[in-house]
Amino acid sequence: MTDQEYESSPETVTVREVKAGNKILVTTLQSLDYAPKYALKKLYKDRWHVELDLRNIKTTMGMEIFSCKSPEMIEKEMWVYFLAYNLIRLVMAQSAMLADIIPRQISFKHSLQIWQAYRHQQVGLNDYENLKTLCRMVAEMTVGCRPGRTEPRAVKRRPKPFSLLMKPRGEARNIILKHGHPKKQK
Repeated sequence: MTDQEYESSPETVTVREVKAGNKILVTTLQSLDYAPKYALKKLYKDRWHVELDLRNIKTTMGMEIFSCKSPEMIEKEMWVYFLAYNLIRLVMAQSAMLADIIPRQISFKHSLQIWQAYRHQQVGLNDYENLKTLCRMVAEMTVGCRPGRTEPRAVKRRPKPFSLLMKPRGEARNIILKHGHPKKQK
């Protein structure tokens, strides 16, 4: 936010609190006609899809750690991930249409794996039958309806007991050759 944008923002904002189940939702939507309680409750539940989509981009597709170093190249790398994500979602939408189901019922990870397998087999997707087979395979793996699902935010695997490499690899090698590996920490 620029200084001008910050200065032009209001001093206070009027909000509305809505009790939905065991949660209190806070919104700036004041109109009961425009944003009734049930619509806000549904919108809050639908935010789960946003979290799943972000997880799919970051974790499932591997965008957790960028391989580029400069800001310009990181931006390009992000756009490539977004393009790939949208292409997979397009395949999922076409598959759902052929299978007469909702695209959200199709597993993103399964769709990505099927796409990668097809790509490695170098099957021509310009042939209608090959594309139809791909869509049929993508639509095979569906996810169930999971309302109110809660998952722990914890990592199952423990990190390795090694320190991070904070020096150039060659310099670190020379230190090991001169002094040996550091003792294990408990």
